[in-house]
Amino acid sequence: MNNSKIEVKGTEITILKTQSDDYISLTDIARHKDADHTDTIIQNWMRNRNTIELLGFWESIYNPIFKPLEFEGFRKQAGLNSFVMTPKKWIESTNAIGIISKAGRYGGTFAHKDIAFEFASWISIEFKLYVIKEFQRLKADENDRLKLEWNLQRTLAKVNYHIHTDAIKENLIPEELSNQQISFVYANEADMLNVALFGKTALKWRSEHPNAEGNIRDMATIEQLVVLSNLESINAVLIHQGLNQSERLVQLNKIAITQVKSLLGNKKLKKLK
Repeated sequence: MNNSKIEVKGTEITILKTQSDDYISLTDIARHKDADHTDTIIQNWMRNRNTIELLGFWESIYNPIFKPLEFEGFRKQAGLNSFVMTPKKWIESTNAIGIISKAGRYGGTFAHKDIAFEFASWISIEFKLYVIKEFQRLKADENDRLKLEWNLQRTLAKVNYHIHTDAIKENLIPEELSNQQISFVYANEADMLNVALFGKTALKWRSEHPNAEGNIRDMATIEQLVVLSNLESINAVLIHQGLNQSERLVQLNKIAITQVKSLLGNKKLKKLK
């Protein structure tokens, strides 16, 4: 489960993401009315006959293990002065899934969005409309982010396929390393990858660009960043194979040459720029 937050008229409301759907914190919604008595507010709402019918009808539609006989018993009692209902009692008695009760510091009572919107309406019609508006804004932002991630993953998948099928061109970029570079032991693995791809360490690049705001990787092209990500994975495999740093550097440099050349001719990647 993962949590998100929305803010409605100064009240922060938690959205609990389960495998099946989004659940909104009734505790947070109740806090808008009275922050010190959220449990009492929820219980008062659940004492109403209309609320019990809403919960029962929702479960009947979406919950195959719902207990309808227990629901009918509560339905008959709802509204009486002696009738008391809590989220825990409702869940345990009917096998309800529309309401979730979580213990702990970040716990509280959560309800499926269909139910939570009705609870917000009971608190305030105006507040309900703002809750729906902010929830829809959250979902729109999430959908936009998912589309962007999907498009990027699809493009990189095509790029990686292109890397493996493209032929090595005549002019090799980056340049092959000298014997002196290969024999030199670098301070760390990150700098070894810098040498394999850029032909120099981060310190060497900094001395050549004293006024640059970023570092050698900040200034890299998208082609170089894709190859760098690949080199990191390949280097891990080579380490497990027991190759020393100099041997790995030679192989990684050759791979960098092949992949950068392949990417420079990739038309699909150019569309990202």
